[in-house]
Amino acid sequence: MELTIEKLSDLDQSAVRGIETELQKLLADVFALYIKTKNFHWHMNGHHFRDYHLLLDEQADQLFAITDEIAERARKLGAATLRSISDISRHQRLQDDNRELVSAKEMLEELWSDNRKLTRYMRVTHEVCARANDVATTSLIEVWIDQAERRSWFLAETVSNGARA
Repeated sequence: MELTIEKLSDLDQSAVRGIETELQKLLADVFALYIKTKNFHWHMNGHHFRDYHLLLDEQADQLFAITDEIAERARKLGAATLRSISDISRHQRLQDDNRELVSAKEMLEELWSDNRKLTRYMRVTHEVCARANDVATTSLIEVWIDQAERRSWFLAETVSNGARA
C-alpha cells in the first residue's frame, strides 16, 4: 500500500475535508486577530499605555502560538492549510482595522468583541470535529476556547475599569 498524504489519518476522508475547511477559516481568523492585536499593541497610547501595551503583547503571543498548532493539526490529518497573506484574507471572518487613530478604549472593546467571535467560531469547529470523532482536534480546541475566554475576560475587565482614550 502506498502512503499518501490523504491517508495519514484513519478518519473518513470526507470528514477530514470538512475539518480542513473549518481549520483554514479558524487559522485565518487567528492570524487576523494576531495582526490586529499587534497593531493595537504598537499604536497604543494614553494614561495606561504600559499596562495595555503589555496585555496586548501577551495576548498576541498566545494567538501566534495557536497558529502553528492549528496548521500542524491540519497537516497531521493530511489536510492542506493556508499558504499566504492573500489566502488568509480569503478565509478570514474577523474584520481588519486599518484606521489611523483608534482610542485605547475602542481598541480594547474591539479586541474583546473579536475574541468572543473567535470563541464562537472555535465552538463551531469543535462541533465539526466532534461529529467526525476527531478527539485530538476537539481536545486542542477546548484549550483554545479557554484561552480565548480568558483573553475576553481580561479585556472586558480592563474596559469596565475605565480604559480611556
